Amino acid sequence: MVAAHFQEDLAAPALLRHRPLILARWLWVMAVMVIVMVVVGGITRLTESGLSITEWKPIMGTLPPLGEAQWQAEFDAYKQIPEYQLVTGPAGMTLADYKFIFFWEWFHRLWGRLIGVAFALPLLWFWVKGMIPAGYKPRLLALLALGGLQGTFGWYMVRSGLSGEMTDVSHFWLSIHLLTAFFTLAGLVWTALDLRRLGILGSARPARMTGVALFVAVILFIQLLLGAWVAGLNAGLASDSWPLMQGRFIPEYDGSRGLFHAMTHDPFLLHFMHRWWAWVAVAALVFLARKVRPLERRASIAIHTTFGIQIILGIATVWTGVDLWVATAHQLFGALLVVAAAWGAHVLGRRPMRRPAVSHAEKPA
Repeated sequence: MVAAHFQEDLAAPALLRHRPLILARWLWVMAVMVIVMVVVGGITRLTESGLSITEWKPIMGTLPPLGEAQWQAEFDAYKQIPEYQLVTGPAGMTLADYKFIFFWEWFHRLWGRLIGVAFALPLLWFWVKGMIPAGYKPRLLALLALGGLQGTFGWYMVRSGLSGEMTDVSHFWLSIHLLTAFFTLAGLVWTALDLRRLGILGSARPARMTGVALFVAVILFIQLLLGAWVAGLNAGLASDSWPLMQGRFIPEYDGSRGLFHAMTHDPFLLHFMHRWWAWVAVAALVFLARKVRPLERRASIAIHTTFGIQIILGIATVWTGVDLWVATAHQLFGALLVVAAAWGAHVLGRRPMRRPAVSHAEKPA
């Protein structure tokens, strides 16, 4: 009886250490799902599919149209918006063409719902079972809220292109939608790394955001923001040459409404800014990777690898005239770069373990 009780006492700490590892693995799965979401969202944008579904039906929208009558009703609703009346209709869009763009937007929304379920239900289970370590409940709730905001921002983005003379969604709403996904992805990675370290070491404190990491994050945020605006304005098509645009370093752009307006609306200037701010981001990421290398070599390699491939894919996207799969790969590695940068920032912010206080009675003689 005493032996059994002693074994239970030994097993309890091991079980407590294992619980954070279970949560960390779950969050890594969620991070992969968000990366898939970013890729599908990129395909949806590149195929001009984002406005194909004109209503937001959180429950009923889970199923696609099940018969020709339902398909025709969806197509008729699409025919009422400016994108069809000004662009796809005059180009001769058929019902078969519509079904193709409908699929990508429907799958994008469906995957978002799956992410919500895959996060909320396990979170509830872990909460009820008391498996969430102290201090992590608010952070997990914040990640859940970010997921809800992501869906809401996505609908506001779609709604921005359904009225007036807009034939695309607002590039501002698109950037909010995409950057929220990247921020959520970074939060998932950071929290998973915290929990993994807690599970391995037993009493590790959460990592903190260092000044170096914040500096790099701001520079990377600007690059991702510019990339979202480029995507939203189809500015990738402004040039199919690199490094020059229109045979010159700085392209011609419309500055009649002021430089700030041009920097936020003109596709030629935004394309120029995105392609050259990339090198500022590279310099910042190299700096981050050098800081990280003595502490965690794998994270340093991940940062170098992802930004290297991302630069190559960015140039290839320009040279191919925004080929669908090259541009999709470019967006994929944008997400992977966020993961690598979050990993590196986490390494820099790791704090030493607190040593438990030892009473006089516990001190060795």
